[in-house]
Amino acid sequence: MIRDLPNPSKKRPYAVGLGFLVPAFIVFALFQWLPILANFLLAFTEYNPGFLPKWIGIENFRAIFNDPRFFTALSNTIFYVLICLVFGFIIPIIVALAISELRWGRGFFRTAIYIPNILPAIATYIIWRWIFNPQFGLLNAFLGIFGVEPQLWLLSGNQVLLSIAIMATWQGFGSTAVLYMASLTSVNPELYESAEMEGAGFFQRIWYITLPSISGTIKLLLVLQLIATFQVLQEPYVLTQGGPNDASLTLMLLTHQYAFEKIDFGRAGALGSLFLLAMIGLSVFYVQKTGLAETKRS
Repeated sequence: MIRDLPNPSKKRPYAVGLGFLVPAFIVFALFQWLPILANFLLAFTEYNPGFLPKWIGIENFRAIFNDPRFFTALSNTIFYVLICLVFGFIIPIIVALAISELRWGRGFFRTAIYIPNILPAIATYIIWRWIFNPQFGLLNAFLGIFGVEPQLWLLSGNQVLLSIAIMATWQGFGSTAVLYMASLTSVNPELYESAEMEGAGFFQRIWYITLPSISGTIKLLLVLQLIATFQVLQEPYVLTQGGPNDASLTLMLLTHQYAFEKIDFGRAGALGSLFLLAMIGLSVFYVQKTGLAETKRS
């Protein structure tokens, strides 16, 4: 019996496709995976620039859990993520639905909400430092119209994370809302027409048609937002340096301080590795949940 030999011409497209992937694979390996691996190995060493790393096992991890600032940074980060979920997750959906329902001026509002995304980050921080200024800031002046006493905002331990979350939401909600609006265009208009013929109101159409239709986008953006807000560093670093009294100290800011202020790269690598594992766990949880949902629907 003569077995059929594989046809080389059928494998050629796969070989060409893999060939196109090789440059991307090399770039990712050099600039993404290799630094991650180096950071993970650094977490088990005592490293001083100019000297060879010294293997010390899990001492860096013990030092982190014995550092009270770690638990302060952890609670601050979790609190910040929860605030951002309230503002940054709900507001873009509401704005996207509102703009999609407009009969005129939809293009103008779509452009207007995206403008904060194209502003340079440093310009955004300068603007919001002025807005939050306790003495002559715009926000206190606006609240004063309603008889509200001037607030300290970035200078208050109770308000600093809320202030940063408001600024971050203002800066980023436009791009998220645009993605929701793009997703809304995929909803079948015949569903709305049928619902209106049966007497469904605005909120019933939103609840029973719109939200279920874009649930995949909502879940994806929720996970991406969680990962992004957990990594908050730039805003507290520029605006408050983690103050006042570590009230805005986050995990990423603490990692930065370990590495570039205390020159303790081993402890910074250990905290970065723990953070990476947490984010991987969150991503795997999302993939499993969405995969199970897709399997049940099929």
